[in-house]
Amino acid sequence: MSVNKAILVGNLGKDPELRYTPSGKAVASFSLATSERWTGQDGQKQESTTWHNIVVWGRQAETAKEYLAKGRQVYIEGRISNRSYDDKDGNKRYVSEVVAQTVQFLGSRGDQRPAAETGDKPDTSPPPPPGETGADDDDLPF
Repeated sequence: MSVNKAILVGNLGKDPELRYTPSGKAVASFSLATSERWTGQDGQKQESTTWHNIVVWGRQAETAKEYLAKGRQVYIEGRISNRSYDDKDGNKRYVSEVVAQTVQFLGSRGDQRPAAETGDKPDTSPPPPPGETGADDDDLPF
């Protein structure tokens, strides 16, 4: 048995870029920042940010492009994918990315600044399981 699962809650580093494959399938990509904070042995507050490349396919890609923007907080569930390509100079490049299977928008649509800019701490708790949000799925825009 093997498992390849990534769960991330973070803020978008840029607006999603939407493209279409030659067969017409939508694909969106964006960067996501996750941060951890701690107090060092010297008593100083420390912070480390990790950047993740996110790829979303199909209708979810179009929805991400419509509703997500730089700074917006989002919950991502997906799998880690590694691929390589040759750049324009012929050098082999390697990319690790999270191929999202679940994308849940957190916060309000108007709240698009990262928590570091607003002074608020991000809510890093996972979203409630499906069916426990109290919202009717027919009312959701995605």
